[in-house]
Amino acid sequence: MIRATGITLRRGTKVLLDDTDFVVNPGERVGIVGKNGAGKSTLFALLKGELDTDAGTLDLPAAWRIAAVEQDISTPERPAREFVIDGDTGLRRLQAERAATPDSEGTRIAELEAALIEADAWSAPSRAEQLLAGLGFTPDQWLNPVRSFSGGWQMRLALARALMAPSDLLLLDEPTNHLDLDAMLWLERWLAAYDGTVILISHDTEFLDAVARAILHFDHGKLVRYKGGYEDFLTQRAERMRQTLLAHDRQARETARLQSFIDRFKAKATKAKQAQSRVKALARMEKLAPLQADSGIDIRLPEPDSMPDPLLILEHLSTGYPGADGQPAAVLQDINLMVRGGARIGILGVNGAGKSTLIKTLAEELAPIAGERRASKGLKIGYFAQQQLDMLDADSTPLQHLARLAPELREQEQRNYLGSFGFSGDMVNQKIAPLSGGEKARLALALVVWQKPNLLLLDEPSNHLDVDTREALATALAEYEGSVLLVSHDRHLLRTTVDEFWIVADGQVNAFDGDLEDYRDWLNQRTANQRALARNDAMRDAGDGEAIIDRKTQRRLDAEARQRLAGLRKPLLKQVEGLEKKMAQARARLDALNALIADPDFYSDERRDERVAALAEHGETTKALAQLEEEWLEAQEALEAIEQPAD
Repeated sequence: MIRATGITLRRGTKVLLDDTDFVVNPGERVGIVGKNGAGKSTLFALLKGELDTDAGTLDLPAAWRIAAVEQDISTPERPAREFVIDGDTGLRRLQAERAATPDSEGTRIAELEAALIEADAWSAPSRAEQLLAGLGFTPDQWLNPVRSFSGGWQMRLALARALMAPSDLLLLDEPTNHLDLDAMLWLERWLAAYDGTVILISHDTEFLDAVARAILHFDHGKLVRYKGGYEDFLTQRAERMRQTLLAHDRQARETARLQSFIDRFKAKATKAKQAQSRVKALARMEKLAPLQADSGIDIRLPEPDSMPDPLLILEHLSTGYPGADGQPAAVLQDINLMVRGGARIGILGVNGAGKSTLIKTLAEELAPIAGERRASKGLKIGYFAQQQLDMLDADSTPLQHLARLAPELREQEQRNYLGSFGFSGDMVNQKIAPLSGGEKARLALALVVWQKPNLLLLDEPSNHLDVDTREALATALAEYEGSVLLVSHDRHLLRTTVDEFWIVADGQVNAFDGDLEDYRDWLNQRTANQRALARNDAMRDAGDGEAIIDRKTQRRLDAEARQRLAGLRKPLLKQVEGLEKKMAQARARLDALNALIADPDFYSDERRDERVAALAEHGETTKALAQLEEEWLEAQEALEAIEQPAD
């Protein structure tokens, strides 16, 4: 096991851990959580032996092999598959020695051949290809040099290389930052089958909850251990804080705000399964109220001054970038969609499908190639790009940034606004350069929303944000009265923020009639279709007969999968919608009857007949509501039982 005893860690003059103990048992999956700058990555450096403790001891089993994702790629010319296999350094060492051993040394050759068999040398290429496929690389990319991939895809290669290495301890620092949902789900399955110990840093709470079985939380210089996954951590920590929290007034205000939040979305939710997941998420937010109070981050997005409807109309719009010949090359074609006032839309699609291209076009950062983008006269866009952090002036302070946008505002008002985004006290006068990625992201978001936009275009806004800030952002976006288009791989943020989805695939953008679980099923179906096409292409290339499936049918197969799903779901959705209306009416009547029954005058002799009738109605309405709730639950179970075939 890993055992820390009385360890102290400092970064400069800042104490990250102060005389703290913790234990990680063999085979455990442990999540590390804490605010940006708390010391999570420093702890990983300690576990990897890259630095020493300032005090105390850290004991790791001497025989344990440690694997971690390398941040610097030193061999960019290597083919991708070979780069991944290089992660198994023991295998590469054996292969090098075998190649250098002369044929005359028969005994040593036999020993090396046995060792290579033991190291699964002959299956190494196929194992590497499985990792590459799982992380989204197509077969025609497996032998491309590492340098030919973008930075995000190079980090996927580095992750595959770490997974390739035989290990007893796997250290993963934000492994999902560059993954789309498909690759993220694959990684969850891979980690579930991994035999060793996993220590994981992640700000993606759903991923963390799916993988971790224990949580170590950076809390005022200590590492506090919680049993279970991330949701269990929230429950346990919230309970601890409720017992010690003195700020009762703030918690009461937060509870009232959350209740208003829940009531608003109960009224607005239009899709049963999304409504169900939204209510669950909001119930979770009630549990988070004291945690958010402790975080000191309470993001409030300014309300827009006006809300035209519709805001944007796209008609036969095509968009893309200049090709090698200088002529425009379309990435997305013939888009026909509308952004309504108050719309909350999540943009889904695998990496490289064109999600950012779509957002840039909506934001007028990219001109359409064809078609029309018609904007309302009152449209006011707030655009948070993936590279938004690069637009900050590293030599300026948060206060100077805001002063440039709002020179007429008094300094105290500027400070108050920045304080709501976690910049308080002396932080507003610190230069941007040394801030963490999460702190820069918070500032960038604060500057984007200052202008009171009525349409927020957010491209991965939660990258670099710690868990507390992600929760605050989810709350702020859910309460925001304007329209939101959100690109994110953070499933919790999507669940709590959006009401509908657009899907970007195969050069098209279409409304998606489903939720994140349906999207996962759609991805599985799409993967199965692609594999079938690949098999048939291989048959054609090998001359083994004509292909069964023509590549031109790909879009038709995907469309049929979506239509089949919608056909199964729509009758149930209609049933649930009707039940929810009846349940709301029954609850309203019960509230009225409860108010009547609570009135002392109700029990006077003069009102005996009224009392008998009201109490009888109360009993009947309670029974009817219970029956409606039972039918609602059955309908929800029927919805969740609908699954797409795997092939």
